Amino acid sequence: MPGLIIRRAFSSVLTLIVISVAVFAGLELMPGDACTAHLGRDGKGAVLEACRSRMGLDQPAASRFTQWASNIIQGDLGTSMQRDKPIADIVGWRLRNTLILSAVAALIGIPLAVFLGIMAGLRRDGPLDLTASGAALVAMTIPEFVSASLLILVFAIGLGWTAGVVTIGYKASAFDMALAAILPAIVLSMVLAAHIMRMVRASVIDVLESDFVLMARLKGVPRRQIVWRHVVPNSLLPVISVIGLTIAWLLGGVVIVESVFNYPGLGRLAVDAVGDRDLPLVQAIALLFGLTYVLTNLASDIMALMLNPRLRTHRT
Repeated sequence: MPGLIIRRAFSSVLTLIVISVAVFAGLELMPGDACTAHLGRDGKGAVLEACRSRMGLDQPAASRFTQWASNIIQGDLGTSMQRDKPIADIVGWRLRNTLILSAVAALIGIPLAVFLGIMAGLRRDGPLDLTASGAALVAMTIPEFVSASLLILVFAIGLGWTAGVVTIGYKASAFDMALAAILPAIVLSMVLAAHIMRMVRASVIDVLESDFVLMARLKGVPRRQIVWRHVVPNSLLPVISVIGLTIAWLLGGVVIVESVFNYPGLGRLAVDAVGDRDLPLVQAIALLFGLTYVLTNLASDIMALMLNPRLRTHRT
C-alpha cells in the first residue's frame, strides 16, 4: 500500500505542474496583456512600454514562468498586477467562501445521493428507482446556469423566500456565508447527487447479484441483515473514489454558479482576473483549484485503500 500511495502523490504533483504550464501558456496565447486591459485606450507607445516594464511583462515568457514557479515553491503567490496587493491577501477570504459553498453542497448532496442510490438499487425497476433515475438524468443534463436561473426565478422572484443574488461582503462571518450559500449549493448538489446516486445504485445492484449474497439467501439469513451488514458496506467501498472525484468537480462548477449568484468566492474572482488579464492572480487561483482537486482525489484514494482489504494487502 505505501507504494501505491507514493505513486498517487507523485502523479498529483505532476498534475499540478501540468495545470500551471497549461494556464500560463493559455493566457500567453490570448491577445493583449494586463497592461492593455488596464490602460484601455491609453495603452499606446511609451505609456504601454512603461507599464509592461513595471509589471515585468517585457521579460521572456520562460523567464517569467520560471520566476513565478520559484516563488511558489517558497510559498509566495506573488502580487496582483491589477490590484497591486499580495495575492495571498486577495484569495484567502474568497477561498474560505468557496470551501464553505462546496461543504454546504456536499452536506446536501452526498447523504441524499447515497440514500436514494441504496433505495433505488434495492428496489430495482420499481417506482422509486424509475423516479430517482429519471430525476438524476435530468439533473445531469441541465447546465448549472440554467438550473441556477430557474431557482432564482422560483424561490427569489416567484416565492420571495430568498434574495436572487448574494449581497453580503466576502469578509462576512462563516455562518452568514453558509446561509447565503444555500441556494447556490442546491444547484451544485443537484449534479453532485445525480452522479453519486447512479454509481451507488449500480454498485448495490452488482453486490445483490454476487455469489456471497446468493449464498446468504440460501442459508436463510434475514434480508435486513444481508442488506445492512453485507450489501451496503460492500456497495459503498467502490463509490468512495467517485465521491472524491465528484467533490473535486465542485470546484469547477463553482465558477459558473458563483458568477450567476454573485457569490464572493474564488470562482467569481477567477472570472474577474481573466477579464483583467491579471496573470499572477489567474495562475494562483488555478493552482489552488488544482491543489484542492488533487488533494481531494488523493484523500479518497487513500481512504479506499485503507477500507478495502484486497487493496490494503496488495504487494507492489
